[in-house]
Amino acid sequence: MTDRIDRRCFLAKGVLGAAAVGAVHTSIEEQTLQAAIEEGAVQANSADRPKTDIAPGSLPCGKIGNVSLSRLFIGGNLIGGWAHSRDLMYASKLFTSYNTEAKIFETLDLALACGINTIQLDPACWGPITKYNQQRSMPIQSMVCVPLIADKARMDEAIKRQIDLGATLLYSHGGATDSHMMNGGSTDVIAQMLDLIKAQGVPAGVGGHSLNMPVACERDKVGADYYVKTFHMDRYWSATPEERRVEYDWMRGNASDHNANNDNMWCNNPEETAAFMETVEKPWVAFKVMAAGAIKPQMAFPHAFRNGADFVIAGMFDFQVETDVKIALEALQKVGSRTRPWRA
Repeated sequence: MTDRIDRRCFLAKGVLGAAAVGAVHTSIEEQTLQAAIEEGAVQANSADRPKTDIAPGSLPCGKIGNVSLSRLFIGGNLIGGWAHSRDLMYASKLFTSYNTEAKIFETLDLALACGINTIQLDPACWGPITKYNQQRSMPIQSMVCVPLIADKARMDEAIKRQIDLGATLLYSHGGATDSHMMNGGSTDVIAQMLDLIKAQGVPAGVGGHSLNMPVACERDKVGADYYVKTFHMDRYWSATPEERRVEYDWMRGNASDHNANNDNMWCNNPEETAAFMETVEKPWVAFKVMAAGAIKPQMAFPHAFRNGADFVIAGMFDFQVETDVKIALEALQKVGSRTRPWRA
């Protein structure tokens, strides 16, 4: 354990970077974002504690393993500018232009002040998070996705690298898992990854967009501690018509066919997903609950919690954090009894 901590500290000191965080909800917010950039409202004073009227400890937590996690995570998918923007060409550049390192720090300060204690993170985006955690007395926890590699030694190396950088939980990258299963890959590779993660003493999960993922993992008893699975309703304008949905179509895209998936849908079968997850006795972290900004959080959060999600990941800009937490608080207070018991 000492060696692991020393190695983590050594590697963390060498990591640099800057990035973007969040997801856009409406065109009005796009205008707000652009106005903030133009006015130069991107400077953050880390010495100032964010002001919020959300009382400390208001946002409920659940546990995966021995890790206490806020029911709402901040999404980190866009830290590298990976915007699910349908056919908008400017979105990724706009996000990274707004989310300077200072703005990322400001956003994380506000998230923690509002009760969010965990960020979902891609391995390529450690730079600002590592630097943030080095400079704060209260670091933010991280649930980090890792590639799915059949070679055991390489998989082990990839896992240890993320542990060294400070990962709190690890799971298989959703796109990597989808690609593996779409191409006929065995769940033995997933089980091997989970064993290697658990050997490092952190909770081990499996991520994916397809319902095939938890179905196969539960069938083959791969030993996942939790699942990270997309979940959003299909009642929004750009949703793929039901009769045109094909498994793994989000992996392919088809810009030439307006009726096909073109970076606009990630949960083709929400009813079936909710029904199957009722049978799963492991925690479920739901992501893409707003269909990458197509569904308002006022609809998305209650839908996810009411239908069985134990945690929700939501991409947010700084000006959305406090509002999103309040929406999550209201959703959790009103969820009442639900068919799927809380599994975390």
